[in-house]
Amino acid sequence: MPEELGSEVIAAAEQSSAVEAYGRKIAMTTDTYKVPRIGESSVGVVGKSQPYPEDPANMDTVLLDTVKFAGQNVLAEEDLDDSHIDVIAALQKSWALGYAKTFDNACLGTTAAGNGTTVPFTSVYKEVSTGAAAHKIATAGPVTYDKVSQTFGKVEQGGFFSDSDIIVIAHTSLKESLRGLVDGNGRPLFIEQVSAIQPATLFGYELRFSDGAKTSATNLQNPTGNPLLIVANRQHLIVGVRKPIESQLSYEAGWNTDEPHLKMRARRAFAVGRAKAFGILEVTGA
Repeated sequence: MPEELGSEVIAAAEQSSAVEAYGRKIAMTTDTYKVPRIGESSVGVVGKSQPYPEDPANMDTVLLDTVKFAGQNVLAEEDLDDSHIDVIAALQKSWALGYAKTFDNACLGTTAAGNGTTVPFTSVYKEVSTGAAAHKIATAGPVTYDKVSQTFGKVEQGGFFSDSDIIVIAHTSLKESLRGLVDGNGRPLFIEQVSAIQPATLFGYELRFSDGAKTSATNLQNPTGNPLLIVANRQHLIVGVRKPIESQLSYEAGWNTDEPHLKMRARRAFAVGRAKAFGILEVTGA
């Protein structure tokens, strides 16, 4: 059964997954989908009665290929009957939080090319490392004003900057370092979230923390690699939605043990539009 829009499960996924919250969603009716990727069109001054110059369309596509994220919990029927809490709702929310971290790691931090299984997608980290390596910088110590400024500069100079679409995604472990960033007048650059309508900001741009924003050789729910700070044009975080988050409780699987099974799943695809629409700061440790 698909989760309804506005449910606690979907809310938990979107509150914890930066990519679910920020990505440009594409509804998919098949398991693969090609998204047009158009380059810049030339514009010039044309004199009176002069012919318009021709500019061949610089268009190609990125491929969205669906994978399934899923999990299953085995419950004791007594827990359903006797518990004073809604066990199913609690497990659904727990799965959504785990899915958020796993999905973000797949989209943001995996270091190998996507293979559809252990590395579901070619991540932002891999795309930038391959197609726009200069857009990835590293720091071996605390996050500094200069390093963050340089990361923003990579996007600003990449040709795909759009002020209204710029967002920042950072691993949660970087929060402490960001609190110490101030400008020349001692004003903080990182402003904590005040409410749902006043999110956290960095350099004035919306900031979301994600536990999945770490490097990882394979897709993990709790990656242990280097924390990342990613400045992005959200239009180039392309998320394909083949199926919404769904859940199903089956009594058949545990018929002989009184242990029904709760299945949760979501079918998603992901692709980077243009690697130069991103800037990455990788914190490699002291």
